[in-house]
Amino acid sequence: MARGPSQSGSIRVGIGGWSYEPWRETFYPADVPKKRELAWASTQVSAIEVNATYYRTQTPASFARWRDETPDDFVFTIKASRFATNRKVLAEAGESIDFFVGSGLEELGPKLGALLWQFMPTKRYDEDDFARFVERLPKQVGSLPLRHALDVRHDSFRCESFVALARRHGVAIVCSDSDDHPMIGDVTADFVYARLMRAKADVVTGYDAKDIAAWTAQAGTWAAGGTVDALAPVAEAAPKQPRDVFVFFINGAKERAPAGAMAMLAGLG
Repeated sequence: MARGPSQSGSIRVGIGGWSYEPWRETFYPADVPKKRELAWASTQVSAIEVNATYYRTQTPASFARWRDETPDDFVFTIKASRFATNRKVLAEAGESIDFFVGSGLEELGPKLGALLWQFMPTKRYDEDDFARFVERLPKQVGSLPLRHALDVRHDSFRCESFVALARRHGVAIVCSDSDDHPMIGDVTADFVYARLMRAKADVVTGYDAKDIAAWTAQAGTWAAGGTVDALAPVAEAAPKQPRDVFVFFINGAKERAPAGAMAMLAGLG
């Protein structure tokens, strides 16, 4: 974890998952066995976004094992089940939401950073239906508070109505740096969630040094409570307050993601 100036939130930088065969060449030392990949990766980055939970339900024992294999000051963000988000009528997702949240997340304890709800690129913004979905997201599981991030992928979400909805419920809108998905740079919660998806295979760190420096500065602005005008917000700036920040090098040339995350962490000091 990195922390900005005083009165700033924490900044965590990470990657998607920890098991990816090309990383055996670009990230993991030869003497790190596959069964120790998570333990080693969690000493190089400060957060990991878990994608496996999108496709299949995990067990409480799995969450507990991830918790125990990682350093104390480490967090996971967990991608929610596709059965909750990939549906025509989101207002009918209550049972799937409850099943996912009750699958053992509480085992992560303070290592649970946020839940990521990812929607299909074809899913359009319907204010009433989306409001009913967001209202259904639980504030906690057991005694563990929950943070929610919405990863929307259709241009119809770039509107003041959606930003206002997210702010009313204190959920974050994912800021996606992508060739395929809309950029929504509005701050809507007590944390910010960015996914950097333009990594290039011919750049060792995926993003070049200039771009990593720019994203590092932007993360610092968010942590200090500001809004980044260069990231195309669609509504008025949110009130200034310290915010935690999650930045993931998550797509594009995935083999370069760890190097990009580590370069950004180095820049944060």
